[in-house]
Amino acid sequence: MTTPPVKIVVVYQSLLGIYGDQGNSRVLAQRARWRGIEAEVVFAEPGTPLPDDGSVYLLGGGEDAAQTTAVRELKADGGLFRALDSGAVLFAVCAGYQICGHSFTIGGAEEEERAGLGVLDVTTRRGPVRAVGEILTRWSKPDGSQYLLTGFENHGGYTTLGPDATPLARVEVGFGNNGDGTEGAVSASGRVIGTYPHGPVLARNPELADHVLELALGRPLEPLSRAASAHAGLRTERLAFVRR
Repeated sequence: MTTPPVKIVVVYQSLLGIYGDQGNSRVLAQRARWRGIEAEVVFAEPGTPLPDDGSVYLLGGGEDAAQTTAVRELKADGGLFRALDSGAVLFAVCAGYQICGHSFTIGGAEEEERAGLGVLDVTTRRGPVRAVGEILTRWSKPDGSQYLLTGFENHGGYTTLGPDATPLARVEVGFGNNGDGTEGAVSASGRVIGTYPHGPVLARNPELADHVLELALGRPLEPLSRAASAHAGLRTERLAFVRR
């Protein structure tokens, strides 16, 4: 059986692309191609229709005004909602994670609440202390296997999960969602994933990248032994750094 191509849509890079999270698209595409799976990366910007036939949609980091604009444009366009209804996967980082929720706040001393996209059962409010630094978390895949995830968090939002979301991972070093020991969120369907770390986070954590691809393809992927070997040295250094 021929595996269908993977279409990866980078959503509003001009608004939500200030921390290098675009790199997540390159990681997904390359890890698919190493397995002989055709992958296409598409960049969608405000003012043009967002493709609704993508396999994976990526949201990245951005500032307050960019978040507000992105939500307004995405709601007006509707393509992301149609894609999710059709079974696409959404992977959102930092500001992108926040706007996936029911609401988020912008501004400093005078906070203003903004409605989010409502595709993830979370809410975000401005916290008293900004979370900045390396983060190490423990992630459990749906099959029960566990992996350490590394990244760099830089956010002033404190995110609280509702009953229809579960934490992506548990914090070992760092801050995470709101200091309660959790990091990120996953929707009840498992197909919307939000997380705070940059890195890009999928470059640092190939197991998580493969999980996103597996969700999009609807099947397990065979291991990539050569890629894992090349990544092992860097991963050892990162783990040692964050734990020191």
